[in-house]
Amino acid sequence: MSPTPYGQRPLDTPLDTPFAALHRRPGVPLLLPNAWDHASAAVLAEQGFAAIGTTSLGVAAAAGLPDGEAATRDETLRLAGRLGRSGRYLLSVDAESGFSDDPDEVAAFAVELAEAGVVGINLEDGRPDGTLTPTAVHAAKITAIKAAAPALFVNARTDTHWLALSDPVEETDRRLAAYQLAGADGLFVPGLTDLAAIRRLCGSLALPLNILHAPTGPTLLELAALGVARVSLGSYLYRTALAAAVSTALAVRAGTPGPAAPTDAPAYATVQALYADGR
Repeated sequence: MSPTPYGQRPLDTPLDTPFAALHRRPGVPLLLPNAWDHASAAVLAEQGFAAIGTTSLGVAAAAGLPDGEAATRDETLRLAGRLGRSGRYLLSVDAESGFSDDPDEVAAFAVELAEAGVVGINLEDGRPDGTLTPTAVHAAKITAIKAAAPALFVNARTDTHWLALSDPVEETDRRLAAYQLAGADGLFVPGLTDLAAIRRLCGSLALPLNILHAPTGPTLLELAALGVARVSLGSYLYRTALAAAVSTALAVRAGTPGPAAPTDAPAYATVQALYADGR
């Protein structure tokens, strides 16, 4: 495969899939919770979430592997195969940077995900050493994916606001423009919480904007009012689950149930019944 540099699909011709349609509801952003295994995805689906993402940190940590260092390709594909055909929700996968800088290899991985039933892929330009993938390289990955799996929703993520850049605004604009031209279906700027900056991007981009939920940042209602199309929870659920496990164990050890001991934990039989969705 030798993808063309840019422009797999005109910007005025949005992807026509059920998952893509969830990004085109003015005032009603897609709230995407991120799971890390079958059980977490199943309980979220029971609460009516039409689409569920995976969290690369959760998938990596659960397997005892580092996140963001291209170490979880097999784990990611294995989980996608388990979740992608549930039929109860649409699945988007966090694929880090595609586990390669070779566009053909990234596209081949995307095809494997699509064949497993995945409808969306999150592709980041951040690198483990704290730098950014060259814009042209990341854009080439996007174009290659769209050429190989055109129905896959590519959410192009830039980590400009998570790095100590002297001017993240200019670099963000430049990268988002390139990713749009490369054929992305959505754009993701984690770490961006400033209301004015988010409003500006929503008004200037031709593609849906994805913002990462921040506990101290704008609320879902505030982001909806700004025009944000998608709000992801990222690793937040996984990290809060770890916190709940530790605080509960400490409370039991201290003999003081207190607020740390949950009273709404699902019964054994309830969790055991979840396996039926994974067969």
